[in-house]
Amino acid sequence: MPPGYSAISSYSRVQILHLLQERPARTIAELTAATGLHANTVREHLQRLIEGGYVVPRTEHRTTRGRPRMLYSAVSGPDAPSSPIARRKVREAAERGDLMRRVMPWTDTELPEAAQHQIDALVEDLQDAGFDPVVDQTELTVDLTPCAYAQSQAAHRDVLCAVHVALMQGVLSEAGGPLEVEGLLPTCDPVNCQVQLTMSPAAKPVSSPV
Repeated sequence: MPPGYSAISSYSRVQILHLLQERPARTIAELTAATGLHANTVREHLQRLIEGGYVVPRTEHRTTRGRPRMLYSAVSGPDAPSSPIARRKVREAAERGDLMRRVMPWTDTELPEAAQHQIDALVEDLQDAGFDPVVDQTELTVDLTPCAYAQSQAAHRDVLCAVHVALMQGVLSEAGGPLEVEGLLPTCDPVNCQVQLTMSPAAKPVSSPV
């Protein structure tokens, strides 16, 4: 079945997000030229992405005369800014995850607390995007099979995969912790999609000397 209605259920919004992940601080005029969409349509899509916590706007700092422009950046690109909406979503996901583990202690794992909170945030974000993720916390894989996006928007699969992987890394980074996205597994195809996570040694807590 097709993805549910979310901030990234429209390919036009995915295309805009992809452009902002590749190069941040773009203007509406730049996005209009790159996508061929009307400026008002771009504004509407950007507003949805901002409300979803995927994009943040900022006013241009000018040193010359002229009205400052609004610049838009993805929260999941290189040197990405932080979104207050994304921070709230991460915090609330961690709170719900902690509550679930208290009520159902058998769902707890040996992952560090920070990694567990990253998984909490990642699962909720993927569900909001229309996926039904299955996480193997031992192998550190996220199974997104079947990927409804790959079927309904097959012509744009490369862009969709790149955007979704970047979004996953953005969520993990926003949550803070040792987990990172390593990439799609080689077996990925339109009907079989798995993402490999990895535990970053640099992010692991250092044991105190005895």
